[in-house]
Amino acid sequence: MDHFLYRDGVLHAEDVPLPEIAAAVGTPFYCYSTATLVRHYRLFDEALSGMDHLVCYAVKAASNQAILRTLGALGAGMDVVSGGEYARAIAAGVPGERIVFSGVGKTAEEMRVALQGGIRQFNVESEPELRALSEVAAGLGKVAPITIRVNPDVDAMTHAKIATGKSENKFGIPIARARAVYAEAASLPGLEVVGIDVHIGSQLTDLAPFRAAFGKVAELTEVLRADGHDIRRLDLGGGLGIPYTRSNGAPPLPTEYGALIREVLGHLGCEIEIEPGRLIVGNAGILVSSVIYVKQGEGRDFLILDAAMNDLVRPAMYDAHHDIVPVVEPAPGTEARPYDVVGPVCETGDTFARARHLPPLAAGDLVAFRSAGAYGAVMASEYNTRPLIPEVLVNGRDFAVIRPRPGFDEMLNRDTIPEWL
Repeated sequence: MDHFLYRDGVLHAEDVPLPEIAAAVGTPFYCYSTATLVRHYRLFDEALSGMDHLVCYAVKAASNQAILRTLGALGAGMDVVSGGEYARAIAAGVPGERIVFSGVGKTAEEMRVALQGGIRQFNVESEPELRALSEVAAGLGKVAPITIRVNPDVDAMTHAKIATGKSENKFGIPIARARAVYAEAASLPGLEVVGIDVHIGSQLTDLAPFRAAFGKVAELTEVLRADGHDIRRLDLGGGLGIPYTRSNGAPPLPTEYGALIREVLGHLGCEIEIEPGRLIVGNAGILVSSVIYVKQGEGRDFLILDAAMNDLVRPAMYDAHHDIVPVVEPAPGTEARPYDVVGPVCETGDTFARARHLPPLAAGDLVAFRSAGAYGAVMASEYNTRPLIPEVLVNGRDFAVIRPRPGFDEMLNRDTIPEWL
């Protein structure tokens, strides 16, 4: 469920008509719904009620500080994968004890910053990282709480580019080597083993891969405890998918996900951490764009928008589907027609959809890409010297620009011309 609905024939974000925002900030722009963010966070929190748990929002999905502050005020933790994301979470008011640091390539400087600023735990992904973190923590006279990310060799049955739990993926250590790596961790100075970490991928639409991975984690917990490790925290990652199309069946609900966690892991008495990103913010955001031209081609019509692949790269990068809808609702009985929906960037890959059936549209009409809140603005670029587009947060009848569109002067002034030129 989201809070982008038609009222009197016009698509609204909560109580704000989208044309009102478009008139104020121009197009294209991202728009997020506070009510949807809050609802989706609470679904996860309630799904684990009665268990010791922390819902850590995956900052990489959408990292604007206004989104982080909204979720942090509800009690959310943050899962970060870079020093920059750590800085964003801290700046948004999330305390270090609610921040988990993940990622396969943490640098010594990132480790130092997090240890000095406060951190809940590091999710360690390799033996070299383990040794580097030990050296940094010991040098600072601090103790780094750690989990070790294990790779359970479970097929998440998702897109190859977002699967992370197979043996050929770069993430984590093979679960078969876990005992040896945990033994090394216990022997190193500056480290405190607190638990196990696992994350098998993103946009999962079936609970079976979770069940397989969590079952392996349960077995490993018992083995490591028998070896003398105090395993008291299980970080289960994220990955629960969202319905990108209204026609396909719905992925599992957070309540079903929570029930599975209780069933497979509840007997261990561990604190549970989960790291949802896409399901919290995906359907909480849309991309609004204007039609520039309707171009008649050979056997097809092109709908040329002012949004492009640099604004929303998912279709070009993942062949991802986003529902595209007119902001002004078509009259009942309006016959749809096929369009190739494209942007203005000089790449054939700048195509959002092919032969997508939409009502007749004309230059100046507004369209909205649904389910664009996750991996939209955060993956945008300034390719073709196109400014990053505004982000807008709606709260009831109010809206605010939470990232403005930069001007060309601001963009150009970042360049420095060498003195010999």
